[in-house]
This record gives sequence, C-alpha cells and structure tokens, in this order.
Amino acid sequence: MSNLQLRVISAVVLAIVALGLTWLGGLPFRLLCAVMSALIFYEWTRMARPAAAEGLGFLPEALMVIFIGGLIAGLPALWLLPLVVVLVAVIAITAGVRKIGQWDAGGLAYASMSGLSLALLRDGDHAGLVAILFLFAVVWATDIFAYFVGRAVGGPKLAPSISPGKTRSGALGGAVGGVVAGLVLAVIAGAGNLALLGLVALVLSVVAQAGDLFESWVKRRHGCKDSGVLIPGHGGIMDRVDGLVAAALALYVIGWISAGAEHPAQGLFPI
Repeated sequence: MSNLQLRVISAVVLAIVALGLTWLGGLPFRLLCAVMSALIFYEWTRMARPAAAEGLGFLPEALMVIFIGGLIAGLPALWLLPLVVVLVAVIAITAGVRKIGQWDAGGLAYASMSGLSLALLRDGDHAGLVAILFLFAVVWATDIFAYFVGRAVGGPKLAPSISPGKTRSGALGGAVGGVVAGLVLAVIAGAGNLALLGLVALVLSVVAQAGDLFESWVKRRHGCKDSGVLIPGHGGIMDRVDGLVAAALALYVIGWISAGAEHPAQGLFPI
C-alpha cells in the first residue's frame, strides 16, 4: 500500500469519526476536543521539552488535566478563557523562576486554545453545527487542493526553509479550493451572507496554511520529522490538525467579534 493510499484511508476514517461526533455535539464533541487537546500537548512536550524542563515535574500535565476537566464539564467561555490564561501564566512564571525554557507554556496555550475554540464554536445549536462543518469544509479542501495543485503545477517554493515540499501554486490552489468548499457548504446550509462567508473562508484557508507552516517550524526547530506516530500515513495528531486548530481559533475570534465569546457561531450563521 502506497503512502498516499494510507493517508487517504486514515483521513477518511478520521473524517467519519469527527463528523459523527460533530453531529452529536454536546458532551461527545467536547470529549473529542479534550482528547485532541491532550494529544496535542503530549506530542508538543515530547518534541519540544528540553531535558532541563524536568525541573517543572508534573506541573504542566496537572494544569492540562485541570483545563481538560473544565472543557469536558462544559464551562462557559467566561470561565474557560481566564482559566487558560491563569494556567499558562503559572507555567510561564514557574519556568521563568527556575530559568527553564517556555516551550511547556507555549504547548499548553496551543493545545488548550485548540480544544477551546472548537468546543465553543460547536456550542449546542444548529449555528454551531454549521460553523464546524464550514470550518471542516474550508480546511479539508485547502489541504486537498494544496496537495494536488502543488504536485501538478509545482513552481517556486512557499517557505523552503520551513517546509520544502510546499509551493506557492499549491497555496493558491488551496485557498481557491477552500473558498469554493466553504461557499458550497454555506449554500447547502441556507446561509445568506455569502459575500462575507467567502471572505471568512479565504481568511481561514490562509490561516490554516500558516498553522501548517507553524507546526513544521516547531518540528524543524526540534529536529523532528513528525510530531508522533499515532496516525498511519500522517504521523501524529498535530500533523493532522495543525491547520484545523489554527483556523478554528481564527473562526472563533471572528465569531467572538460578531456575536460574543459564548455563542460565536450565531453571528456568522444566523440560520
């Protein structure tokens, strides 16, 4: 079996699981977000934690468990957001006092905001469901189109020092594919503000590709090819969701601006 076939099979299985739990919403979806956050944090610390970080003991893991408990319990944004700030600050201050690098603090922030953004976007209503499906459509189409357009067209590299395989043509193809997929989903869902959603889809596609590059930079910074080995053909969970979590945070911020932190999807998908 070729690597491409393995990647496709793994992606299809993950998509089915993600779509099923997204449809259910509520506790099942929050559990998905919690597991994803925990795995992201685990992979991040395994890659980025220097030996000196052992001086923090199990503090980072304990604080991550506190966040996961709050996420699963369904705490509102008014509680979750300050909780993340406090937990990250505790690690950052402790690491600073002990003169240890700040990678654990960065990992907790990255992992917790990833799960938080997705969980709060989904919320418990129809608008939240449409928001997550819109996010999936844009990010997945961006990945697919960037991969195949990049291979077919080639051309100048996008960021050769970070990710040598990515091309500018692939990035452009991914952006076009992401916008088209987002608009198709919006039309099917009956959304009316298509011009705005097209612009949002473009932003999400660009942010998703930036998130992919960011994760590639983290791996290159620490001499890792993959973030882990959990997903056949893809590597770790971070390798699979790097663009998704970056775009989720961007969509959450956009929704927060338009409708508030508690129900961000309702500002974009008033269906």
